[in-house]
Amino acid sequence: MLEINIKAEGLDAVRDLLGKLSGPEMRQAQVRAINDTAFQVRREMTRELGGVFDRVTPFIARSPKVIMATPDKLSASILPTLDSRNLPSTGGKVGVDPQHVLQAQQFGGRRADKRSEVALRRAGILPVGYQTSIPREPYPGSDDGRGNLRGAFLAQLISYLQASSEQGYRANMTQRRRDRLADRTRVSSLETRKTSRVIRGVVYFVSFGRLRGGTAGHLAPGVWAKTGTHGAQIKPVLMFVRQGSYTPLLSMERIADRVGVDEYLARRLRFRLREAAGL
Repeated sequence: MLEINIKAEGLDAVRDLLGKLSGPEMRQAQVRAINDTAFQVRREMTRELGGVFDRVTPFIARSPKVIMATPDKLSASILPTLDSRNLPSTGGKVGVDPQHVLQAQQFGGRRADKRSEVALRRAGILPVGYQTSIPREPYPGSDDGRGNLRGAFLAQLISYLQASSEQGYRANMTQRRRDRLADRTRVSSLETRKTSRVIRGVVYFVSFGRLRGGTAGHLAPGVWAKTGTHGAQIKPVLMFVRQGSYTPLLSMERIADRVGVDEYLARRLRFRLREAAGL
């Protein structure tokens, strides 16, 4: 787990101050010192996330939370999670818990599947052994500027592809809604006396490339969009790529060392004990 734990230990250096405090006062001073240190570590963890990742999303940048010490529990934890109670994800975001997103960044290896990838795989769209990635040139209006699809766009795409089996997604899109999205029409030419079928909106379709062949086998595996006369304008929307292996980037030990947790905690503990003793 991506977590740093802080405990109040080694109180010999402040033994004289302890004699001036009652049990509850001493315990409250320890709680405050531990939480002071936890929030200092949180600040450093946030800086670390912003430094090791390119265009880090607010979802990840704001994910470090402090599970604070209390008089009944003299330890605090700092970890990337959805909330400070460390509850599992309830599907509030189209994705996964930050712990799962960042796990491969600390230990290396394969990243966990996103909820959208699970949905696409269950629907038989995303092949086994593949994950998704947006194209180098994102489809217009699809990306959030940080290398990810916008949540609303992704939800619409999942709905369009009839893959909305996961809680949190909208119901699968009806054919009538898909037809409205395509906005097809016929355009006649007086000169050629021919009628062309034009997609004024957009039609999404899946290509499996050489994996399965088919009419779109010449395209790379992924979800594509077509528009224009006879759907001749084709652009990639979401690509299927083989699951990669990540090089470790994130180190909780490095963060703790940079803060100097033991020394910082000792300083804050001395300060909080003097404060409690009125010195």
